[in-house]
Amino acid sequence: MARGPKHHLKRLAAPKHWMLGKLGGIWAPRPSPGPHKLRECLPLILLLRNRLHYALNRQEVIHILNQRLISVDKKVRTDPTYPAGFMDVVEIERTDERFRLLYDTKGRFCLHRISEDEVNTKLCRVRKVALGWRGIPYIGTNDGRVFRYPHPDIKVNDVVVVDLVTNTIKSYIKFSVGNICMTTGGHNIGRIGIIIGKEEHTSTQDIIKIRDTRGETWATKISNVFILGNGNQPQISLPQGKGIKLSAIEDREVRLKKQQH
Repeated sequence: MARGPKHHLKRLAAPKHWMLGKLGGIWAPRPSPGPHKLRECLPLILLLRNRLHYALNRQEVIHILNQRLISVDKKVRTDPTYPAGFMDVVEIERTDERFRLLYDTKGRFCLHRISEDEVNTKLCRVRKVALGWRGIPYIGTNDGRVFRYPHPDIKVNDVVVVDLVTNTIKSYIKFSVGNICMTTGGHNIGRIGIIIGKEEHTSTQDIIKIRDTRGETWATKISNVFILGNGNQPQISLPQGKGIKLSAIEDREVRLKKQQH
């Protein structure tokens, strides 16, 4: 049995939302260790080569990154397998483009274009609230950030608004009924709606009930809920479709219209 970390990933074992064809080769890029999990990220090589089509192969992606043109969350990244994940802000200096990685209603990462006003802001979900060395309070977020001396009202599952330039907390959003949120896991991944209820369970995770603008409701675990803003006003711009999941017939009609145009 092999020992040590794995350095390879076969294409058949890669996450489905990477959308890699099984006949395109044997291997897939294995993400480097970073702020996001292997199955919850999109490596930069796939972002530049498969999604934006700025490169034809891996060597061209390396040439682009070595010119220090790509930055993630205001930091230049030159690793082709760096794991960019949910809510990360990707900037391309040469083309003056800015994207935020969000989910669509089919569970895939979508590169949502954002304006310059939104580049310096990022939402981070609080995963841990604890006391560190010498009793210093701190919080840990979903992208691996740690903030010391947070506001005492910030609890687990709340969302903090981070200034990427200074790496400080600008404000925070409480996890409460009536706030707008996005589902980041499960069968309803990518859907956006308003929290309408919460069922507390002692032996397992709490269940959250959500309703979208069309009046459709669904339920999911509390760990799959990411708050986007207070009330029905999100702190960020929403992707195309506004997180509304279409039925099979509606989705077919949309695809047929695109083919006709």
